[in-house]
Amino acid sequence: MNHIATSLKRFLLVEQCPADWKGLDLYLFRDQDVVFYVGQSHLAFARVWEHLLSGFKGHSIVGRFVWCNWPQSMNFTIELLSSRAEQFNEVGNDLNASERLLIQHFTPCFNISQNSLPIPIPPHYLPPNAPFRRRRSLNMLLHEAERAVKAEDTKLWMDTLE
Repeated sequence: MNHIATSLKRFLLVEQCPADWKGLDLYLFRDQDVVFYVGQSHLAFARVWEHLLSGFKGHSIVGRFVWCNWPQSMNFTIELLSSRAEQFNEVGNDLNASERLLIQHFTPCFNISQNSLPIPIPPHYLPPNAPFRRRRSLNMLLHEAERAVKAEDTKLWMDTLE
């Protein structure tokens, strides 16, 4: 597998990295219109979780941004990619070069390095230095995500019956 994309609310419900995700070494935080952050790690799944957990303490700007914008951020997309994918052949499938290619292409809001013109944070989002709207535990946020996924799945199922 070279690519997966899932909503943050669904990503939060994946407790262990699925075997076919283990080769994915690039990741993006985005919404429908804007890429907020591009990163790399030999295990992108774990690194996304690190950002999310570090966001509570302010150690990850993108993690903090996610929690400042909760519950709207539940609908952000997490993309995991492989630097070995065909789209990165032009840079020899090198991990650093693949990340740089993504940053140059998307000019994400929170990537400062290798990004001369980061896209501004859209005005309908709070900046990462905003106070949390609701101070909740990760478990409470996971329960909210789970309820949202169930509601979304029920609606999809009901729509197929019509």
